[in-house]
Amino acid sequence: MKKKFIIILLLSNHLLFGQGKWERKFEQLGTQLPTPNNYRSASGAPGKDYWQQRADYDMKIFLDDEKQKLIGSEKITYYNNSPDNLSYLWVQLDQNVRSNESETPLINTNRMSYALDGKRLQSITNNYSNADGGRFNGGFKINSVSDEKNISLKYTIIKTMMRIDLENSLKPGENFIFNIDWSYNINDRMSVGGRGGYEYFPDDKNYSYTIAQFYPRMVVYDDKEGWQNKQFLGRGEFALNFGDFNLEITVPSDFIVGATGSLENPENVLSKNELNKYNLAKKTYDKPVIIVSESEAIQKELNPERKKTKTWVYKSKNVRDVAFAASRKYIWDAMAVNLGDKQPLAMSYYSKEGNPLWEKESTVAVANTLKTFSKHTIKYPYPVAISVHAASIGMEYPMICFNFGRPNKNGKYSEATKWGMISVIIHEVGHNFFPMIINSDERQWTWMDEGLTTFVQSLTQREHYSDGPLRRGTAQSIVDYMKGDKEGIRPIMTNSEQILQFGANAYAKPAAALSILRETIMGPELFDYAFKEYSKRWAFKHPDPADFFRTMEDASSIDLDWFWRGWFYTTDHVDVGVENVRWFQMRKPPENFDNKNKLEEIDIGIDEKRPAVDRVPYTFRDTPLYFDFKNTSESSYREFRNKLNDKQIKEENKNKNFYEVTFKNVGGLITPLIIEWTYEDKTKEIERIPAEIWRLNENEISKVFVKDKRVINIKLDPYLETADIDVSDNNFPRLVLKSNFEKFKNRN
Repeated sequence: MKKKFIIILLLSNHLLFGQGKWERKFEQLGTQLPTPNNYRSASGAPGKDYWQQRADYDMKIFLDDEKQKLIGSEKITYYNNSPDNLSYLWVQLDQNVRSNESETPLINTNRMSYALDGKRLQSITNNYSNADGGRFNGGFKINSVSDEKNISLKYTIIKTMMRIDLENSLKPGENFIFNIDWSYNINDRMSVGGRGGYEYFPDDKNYSYTIAQFYPRMVVYDDKEGWQNKQFLGRGEFALNFGDFNLEITVPSDFIVGATGSLENPENVLSKNELNKYNLAKKTYDKPVIIVSESEAIQKELNPERKKTKTWVYKSKNVRDVAFAASRKYIWDAMAVNLGDKQPLAMSYYSKEGNPLWEKESTVAVANTLKTFSKHTIKYPYPVAISVHAASIGMEYPMICFNFGRPNKNGKYSEATKWGMISVIIHEVGHNFFPMIINSDERQWTWMDEGLTTFVQSLTQREHYSDGPLRRGTAQSIVDYMKGDKEGIRPIMTNSEQILQFGANAYAKPAAALSILRETIMGPELFDYAFKEYSKRWAFKHPDPADFFRTMEDASSIDLDWFWRGWFYTTDHVDVGVENVRWFQMRKPPENFDNKNKLEEIDIGIDEKRPAVDRVPYTFRDTPLYFDFKNTSESSYREFRNKLNDKQIKEENKNKNFYEVTFKNVGGLITPLIIEWTYEDKTKEIERIPAEIWRLNENEISKVFVKDKRVINIKLDPYLETADIDVSDNNFPRLVLKSNFEKFKNRN
């Protein structure tokens, strides 16, 4: 019985699937996506009962410039909009990733070949050392946790999370107010690293602070997972709630502070001259206004006011996070951006070490980014967008981001430095849309913020910087990664902490995939409509991958499950070859063809006297293969009264050229076919075949093309728009590819 069963199974496999292994590439994603419900609909839109939690913060922060320490006090109002009773709350303590008890150094792998210099060796021997080799004492120091009446609350710290136990469960529709007092030592970004921290400038003995993940903040509780319980390990970023923030930052009196939100007390912290220029910038659209000049910043460096303090007050509404930057070294410029009924301020803060590059390019890049991203998603809703100069970093927060790009000491810079800086500013400012507004879970799905942002970044660069390089966001930019060793590649749908090649997988591949989807599969108009619909549906909400996939299909009426399956769930690559071409022409009709009563049936067939073209591969025949066809049989008409005119069909096709082309899918990833035909008269034609041509055979297909003119060349993917990793088999006749051998054989 067992042997018979196996034989039957193999036979069925052969009969059902045809050539090659059938991998269900055109099946619906089905159960791979979560089941729609009242919270998230099958269309990809929020459901009728969609809900999300909210947290408001009132914070007072003191920045100690003598000890590089941050001291904070915050009041959190947490709103339970869920249908569940909550007996405890979870709070994120991201600074604990640098505490002495952190497990992050223990799980980081490395090799001795990594220890190439002092900085790298230090990261192996003691991941959190100071620049002088002493142990850095990082992580939050929680001084107190209390309720609205200042009664202490029981709490438990587990690595980078803190559980607060409630005496009475927080019921649906209720809110809970509590307070946390805390402090931590700010990390030196050069020696300790991190997304935020400080940079020390030994020449003038001053600091620049870029402060982020700096306060205990609420963990997301949602309809999919309950409490988000992935610890912060350093790479996977953040899942956060929306809320309103009041942020009071006390710093030395000569500091300039930029932060998330609107500056509420400019008259108290700015000089009269600075205030006038700040107000002028709000009405200036053509170029940035210098609010604090380079010479003024240098004077502060030389004559610091370390004892006096000022408090800067920033307020923001409906944001998921806040961050700030502070230094006496900052030059500050700003300009308004006209978005119709909104005119946000584009601003930059940078030290003299960033000039002249930053003064020339930064704020303009911020403005250009807001324009293009607003066009493709939603209109930028916030009052400001800020770019801050920081060494060797690109990191984003609502309304503010920290960006690299530093000229040499003499002020000169290369084109690579310039374009690298512009690129990172566009990318990080673009993150205001993904995930700061369209608020995906970064700790789980990096591609939903990095990939989408990289994609729209590429549109921004094409629109405003067409003379510059475009490193990501095109089909060709992902070819080298796609042709790499499959052991080093994982699907896009991989958790942040498990991705092997982070930049290629989470940034470049999804951006390239969306570019192909826009330019080649859907077309810009249809894609842009669906992409904008996704942005509108999920602005200020928490989308998941399924919400994006479903919305793109729902708003376009195109089934894209085959595309998501191949590009996002597998490591297949595009590699399609022109396997064979056969050229046919019709024999002249026989003399008795028009016999009214007894039409002679001419057998279908190839002229066997001529050698078949597949015996002479990769080239066109000098003469065609000839064929005839049978007259349509009476049984083919079935119940129809009207009949085809076989004679006319023959007459219409007697001078046609029939090309039977066989395509082979070597790489496994389904793709449309873009064919360039070159004719005998040297004219060309582009023909586009949808990806669904592979639906019955995922491995090899043949199609007959009828042409008026004789074809002398067939080229697949002529514009390199599908990310085909091997174009050597894309031409018929085959191109003779020159080897590099000739360059080297005579070197000795």
